[in-house]
Amino acid sequence: MKKIEAIIKPFKLDEVKEALNEVGLKGITVLEAKGFGRQKGHTELYRGAEYVVDFLPKVKIEVVLEDSQVERAIEAIQHAAHTGKIGDGKIFITTVEDAIRIRTGERGRDAI
Repeated sequence: MKKIEAIIKPFKLDEVKEALNEVGLKGITVLEAKGFGRQKGHTELYRGAEYVVDFLPKVKIEVVLEDSQVERAIEAIQHAAHTGKIGDGKIFITTVEDAIRIRTGERGRDAI
């Protein structure tokens, strides 16, 4: 099993969700996040005063899936989240040793 964590722009969430649904993923977790990478935030003007916005709004998507689904899920996220502009985000893939469904006690792939 693998866990995919994707940091994307908030306005791309619906497109990514639909793309993951189309490749057969049943559940995702979505978290609101703030951060910056190479874009380093930006300067804004508010009531005549400049201030720096270091942490930009982002969305973090987490999904645990079988190894056989990983490449299709990555391609779906990349395609749906892409704008071609700085700050499109990142995708991280890690190995999951086990998963347990709390309600039933199912383990492994049966739990996801």
